[in-house]
Amino acid sequence: MNSTSATSVEAAGATTREQILSVARELIQTRSYLGFSFQDVADKVGIRKPSLYHHFPTKEALGIAVLQDATQAFKHWTGAKVRTPQAALDAYLRMYRDGLRAGFGVCPAGALAPGWDVINDELRQAVRELRSTQVLWLTGVLGALLPERKSATPVGELAAYVFAVCQGALLAARMTGRVDDFDESMVQLKRSLAG
Repeated sequence: MNSTSATSVEAAGATTREQILSVARELIQTRSYLGFSFQDVADKVGIRKPSLYHHFPTKEALGIAVLQDATQAFKHWTGAKVRTPQAALDAYLRMYRDGLRAGFGVCPAGALAPGWDVINDELRQAVRELRSTQVLWLTGVLGALLPERKSATPVGELAAYVFAVCQGALLAARMTGRVDDFDESMVQLKRSLAG
């Protein structure tokens, strides 16, 4: 799911709450959770900072809402189309590349990892929920894609591996600003799954 600027969200008729969530997600993906303030969100949305508290009493509540929204969007995305297992895996990798803007941003859940020790338990749980939702879905896809794979690695571990490689590839591409770094990691990931 692409992040959207406040201006285009406004043009689409989004509510103030939706605009706040969109801006917060963009800031989390590009600056990290610790790299923005409520004032940054208010400025980008075009409202006064006290107005944010009407929608979200704390920055943590805003972060949780962003992650819950991302989890729901992923669940909706997985149920939107019936795909073959290979098409589903390819779509997942494209979603990471294009939807999360490889080279320019990172996953909202991954963006919270650097501040793990300073975020509250509810926010950590929202991160874990997004991860577990994706790993569970990947487990089903990989189980269907590789039913006869003769490997010592259980399919759930392979799913966690795919998730981790996608997260790491996004991070590496963000460091360099090159989507090619993400793409090269995905070529290696596909080879490792085929082997």
